[in-house]
This record gives sequence, C-alpha cells and structure tokens, in this order.
Amino acid sequence: MSRTYLGMPAFPRAAAESTRDGMLRANLRHATHTIRAKRAAAVAELEDWERLRAAGAAVKDRTLRHLDHYLLRLEENVTRAGGTVHWAADADEANRIVTDLVRATGEREVVKVKSMVTQETGLNAALERAGIRAYETDLAELIVQLGDDLPSHILVPAIHRGRREIRDIFRDRMADWGRPAPEGLTDRPADLAEAARLHLREKFLRCKVGISGANFMVAETGTLVVVESEGNGRMCLTLPETLISVVGIEKTVPTWRDLEIYLQLLPRSSTAERMNPYTSMWTGTTDEDGPRDFHLVLLDNGRTDTLADEVGRQALRCIRCSACLNVCPVYERAGGHAYGSPYPGPIGAILTPQLRGLASPLEESLPFASSLCGACYEVCPVAIDIPEVLVHLRERVVEGGPVTVGGNRTVIRPAKRHALERAAMRAAGWTFDHPAALRRAQRLAARTRHAHPRRLPGPGRAWSDTRELPEVPEESFRDWWARTRGGRP
Repeated sequence: MSRTYLGMPAFPRAAAESTRDGMLRANLRHATHTIRAKRAAAVAELEDWERLRAAGAAVKDRTLRHLDHYLLRLEENVTRAGGTVHWAADADEANRIVTDLVRATGEREVVKVKSMVTQETGLNAALERAGIRAYETDLAELIVQLGDDLPSHILVPAIHRGRREIRDIFRDRMADWGRPAPEGLTDRPADLAEAARLHLREKFLRCKVGISGANFMVAETGTLVVVESEGNGRMCLTLPETLISVVGIEKTVPTWRDLEIYLQLLPRSSTAERMNPYTSMWTGTTDEDGPRDFHLVLLDNGRTDTLADEVGRQALRCIRCSACLNVCPVYERAGGHAYGSPYPGPIGAILTPQLRGLASPLEESLPFASSLCGACYEVCPVAIDIPEVLVHLRERVVEGGPVTVGGNRTVIRPAKRHALERAAMRAAGWTFDHPAALRRAQRLAARTRHAHPRRLPGPGRAWSDTRELPEVPEESFRDWWARTRGGRP
C-alpha cells in the first residue's frame, strides 16, 4: 500500500527523531549547500533579478485578486481547444474524478509526471485502492516509490538517500514493479540513471494513460506548462492516449507575457540553470499529435480559504522552486519528513497549515518550525515574506478562535501556556510600556550580570537545555549612547 503523510507526529517530535540520524544530516547538508551555491551563481548573472522578482510577485498578486475571472477564462479556452475541465473542491473529489476517468478507459496502469499536488491529495493510494497501478517516472520519485518511502524535498524528493542506498533499492525492488535492475549494478550515477531509463522505457511505451500536474496554466489560451530536467515529462505528456492533469487553482497566470517572467525565475531558483532542459506546453488536443483525450482537474483543497487571509495568501504565489528549503537551517537539520506534508521546509510551514487548517497538533506546530532568520525570504523568487506569515500563523495558534477550512467551520484551541509564562509575558509587556522601569531593569541586570545562572530553572529549563543564555553587557545601549554622545538615542 502506498504510504501517505496522514497520522504523522507534530514537528518537534518528528524533528527530535530525524536530527539523530547522522547519515540523513550529512546527505542534506551536502546536497543543500551544493544547490544553493549554484543557485547564487546563476542568479548573480542577471542584473535585473530584483526587478524580475518584484514583477513575479506583482503578477501573482494581481492574478490572485482576480482569480475567479482568470479561472473562468482558463476553463473557456481549455474547452475550446478540445479539453474537458473538472472542478474539485477537495482531495477526495479530485481523487474520485481521476479514478473514474482512468476506469472509463479500461486501463489498470498509468504513468505519472512528478506532481506535488497529487502527493497532496494522496492520489497514488486512491488509485491503488481502485486496482490501478501508478508508475512514477521522475528519477527521484521512482526512488521514493520503489523504496516505499515519502518525498522529502520539493525539487529532489529523494535528497535524503545516498547513492548506495539507491543502488540497493534498485537491486531489491525494481523487479517487483517491472524490469529488474541490471546484474552487477554499481552506485555510479550514470549506471543508476541507465537502470532507471531501461526500467521506465517499457512503461512509457505500454501505458495508455498519463497523469501530470502543471507548473503554470495560461488563461489567455488554455495552455498548460510543465518544466523538468529529465525528459520523462515529455514522454508522459505525449505518448499516452489519455492525459489527466491535476492542478491547483493558484497555478494560473493571465498571459504568455506573464509566463515569460516565471520561465526566467524558476530554473535559476530551482536547478540553477538558465532555462529548463525540457519545457512542455500543450493546449487541448489535436488530431495530429499527442493524447486524443485531455482532462484538466482544477483543485481547490483549502486554497480559497487561504486566499481569504490577507497576510497568509502570499503563500499562494509559490512556484515550487525549493530555494527556501536549501537555505533553511531547520530543514537542513530536521529533513523534509519531519514536516508531515508533501510541502516541507519554510514554504511548507506556512502552506500546509493554511491548506489543511490548524486542525491537529501537526499543523499547529509547523509555524514554529523556524528560527525566523529570514534567509527564505531573501531567496524566494516571488518575494513571499515567509517570516511574516509564520508570525501571523503563530498568533492564530496562540489566540485560537473560529476558522473555516474547506467550507467547514471549526475552532482552534488556544495554545496552552504555563502560568509562569503568562506572568512573564505580562511583566515584560508592562516593562516595555514604561521606559523608566525598562532603564532601571537594564541597569539592575547589568550590575548583577556575574550572578546570572547559565541555565533557567523550572519551565525555562527545556529552552536553556539546548541554548546558551545571552550574556548581559556591562551597560545598556541607551547608557552607552548617553555616555559617549551626550544625549538620548
């Protein structure tokens, strides 16, 4: 049975386990440092990168403000080009639509392009329950599927696996899914890639149904766009007789001119390339080439509710480049599985709680899975202020109250806080509201600095067990300024 993210523990518990895995941390450190260094070099080549970034954010914001208009225009143009559009309010409806479409063809096998949205809906497991086998064709997704694993990165789903582990997975599991691994398979990348190519080629030629996501949908013409680096997407999008694309409604862009912006932003931010090796575009169906039947499933699944949040909606700008994961110190140490979602890292910490709602300890914990260092915002190609959204979601968790997710109204439980914590926060709030009291407290702290403990007692012990308490300076900034500059700052 295909594994899913359902029932995974809250982030602190999952991260406590994953950070003890030395091999995982080594794999992540090597991979993320390599990718982000290459990305920085690719971005530095463009003098107008910041203007491109601002343009990407502006187009996304404008589209989201008028999303109803652009979605209807998209539907009209997809239909005019010979495609069929289906609307799915949630994951269950999307899976039901896709399952029924595959059943209608009489087929029991499908090939898939890498698709995060079908990970979000749990499509593979739904198809398996219906007796339909889905074959992942992206190399990293194939590794994950053969290893009965879950993706842990947006761009490189098998980033947590080393070459020897991949070799062993191919040797042990390829035969269960089709053509076995070659005899004497080594862990050389070229040999592993060749083994995957041979294994997948027969599936490309045999399967008559393909399933994809899309990076972008152009409302102006009803065109869908998939960008990838291996060519597996091109095979899945052109060889099958029936193509089913499941796409989140936020992937819409108004025009081809707008698309041009993202085709410059995405490859440099994700794979550190000037352009994607394979950019596939299709508009409906034709008699001469490609699938004879095309179905587009437009997925909401919490996106409309996210759109209603004026602060949180910027998460819907995301173009799934993974740049934020590669610079995040928390992701580097905890790994992607700790986030309990197909969307790991900083973007997952703000996207998952909004799509699913703050409905369980897992979602409530994700906004706190960050040091708020801001590195994610600095590299985001569409300028999502992830730290701002994290703080906003933390406030929602702490305050509690009613929210609506997927049309269902629920109440978030206010976060439980120790009585001493509440008292400390009230005292700190009162002190910061009274400058004279703050100055006296600072001077007292400076005079008693040598008597301060290195660890906090009571409820603060858990915090200071993993951190050094900051040293208090001999004098406050205000006192230093008054002494050296002769006045208040």
